[in-house]
Amino acid sequence: MDIYQKSNQKESQKMGKKRKRERGSIHPRNKYSDNPPDFGVLASLYPSFQPYVFYSREGKPRIDWKDFNATRELTRVLLLHDHSITWWIPDGQLCPTVPNRSNYIHWIEDLLSSDIIPNSQEGNIVIKGFDIGTGANCIYPLLGASLLGWSFVGTDVTDVALEWAERNVKNNPQISNLIEIRKVDFEEELTEKDMKNGDKIKNYHGPPILMGVVKSGESFDFCMCNPPFFETMEESGLNPNTSCGGTLAEMVCPGGEQAFITRIIEDSVQLQQSFRWYTSMVGKKSNLKSLIGKLREVGVSVVKTTEFVQGQTCRWGVAWSFVPPSKKIISSHVASKNVLTFMLQGIQRNFSAFHVLQSIESFFHTNGATCKLNASTFHIDIHVAMSNCKEILKDIDFVDQSNDLQFRVTVFEQIPGTLLIRGSLKPGETSVPGLLSSIFQKLEDALRNSFCPQKLSNSDHV
Repeated sequence: MDIYQKSNQKESQKMGKKRKRERGSIHPRNKYSDNPPDFGVLASLYPSFQPYVFYSREGKPRIDWKDFNATRELTRVLLLHDHSITWWIPDGQLCPTVPNRSNYIHWIEDLLSSDIIPNSQEGNIVIKGFDIGTGANCIYPLLGASLLGWSFVGTDVTDVALEWAERNVKNNPQISNLIEIRKVDFEEELTEKDMKNGDKIKNYHGPPILMGVVKSGESFDFCMCNPPFFETMEESGLNPNTSCGGTLAEMVCPGGEQAFITRIIEDSVQLQQSFRWYTSMVGKKSNLKSLIGKLREVGVSVVKTTEFVQGQTCRWGVAWSFVPPSKKIISSHVASKNVLTFMLQGIQRNFSAFHVLQSIESFFHTNGATCKLNASTFHIDIHVAMSNCKEILKDIDFVDQSNDLQFRVTVFEQIPGTLLIRGSLKPGETSVPGLLSSIFQKLEDALRNSFCPQKLSNSDHV
């Protein structure tokens, strides 16, 4: 092994340790980002929650995540305490975690506020969403309406889910006018026997999802979905550390999430621009590649993915659109984000993380920026003057600012062949809203062309 290879190996080991510390985190706008739920405080305020709280040897309040009643009561008090939402579900129904579901809502907020695709419904005051399989918990419409004032159509099949979703909406009159619960007509009854009849079914043949449920002439800003992740109920019970409940209809479908999301994709081909964004949660990262491949086949205009991390739970999100991308214009109404990330997947073995780091340095040097590379921690500090920004963003209009832009780009290794690239403004730095995002998009495009020419763009965050 030569000196260069040894150096790369040491750098990779350091980067692997760094990556463990920098693992994806809760969305920065999530209410619980800087203030996680305090079980002790909640127990003192809500006597019904107190029996489920115990204390560790270190004196930290905890609950038993394997106890459905404990997780349900936690969800109830969080919704009441932090969102003024009255909520309940019967035994056995899927019990959502509030922080995790909030992450999904805020990611969609990012998509809608971005300038990736034009907003053809700018005259609409209220954002309109479509929740596929809202469940008895109706969590996404309740959170979206409460947090952001969005309106929703929530759909489901089973009588129990429809009954309790309606109850949860009616018990919150402050937002009930924003939420419609819609029954999906489906005559077949899903039974566990059907799931065990031998053959592995890969094609979805369950209830209608979008086609046949979306009414003629309806349009929405987005759809969202927490799909049935599993092919069997046995598979759904593999995690012994949690008990979130869940019925057969909520947890299982023939072909699992792969088949279910594929049907959403097929329906989206028919509905096209009836939705600005189609989105779904994904339970297995291994399914993302084939789903993105399917989206590439059907000719969508843009694909975005993200990672939802909450505690020990990790999920992914995929979003796509048929709306043609517009020329990007950075303006004051675009939300300013100080931290941005994207993933490079499918990097060939002859390229290391250090090659990518050098390529990032070259990209900014070529455009006149000042760079300081630190190979030991795999980051580059970058100083960009406004004239340099104009050179990088030749096809984008933006408002000049007096201050130069200073930020850091860091490279993290996830798995062999996959790198996470993160850009962050230096503490105390500010910029024109959307400026860092647009520069980072240019960097992403350049790196993909160099290291992943066959890969479809699927950045981690907008």
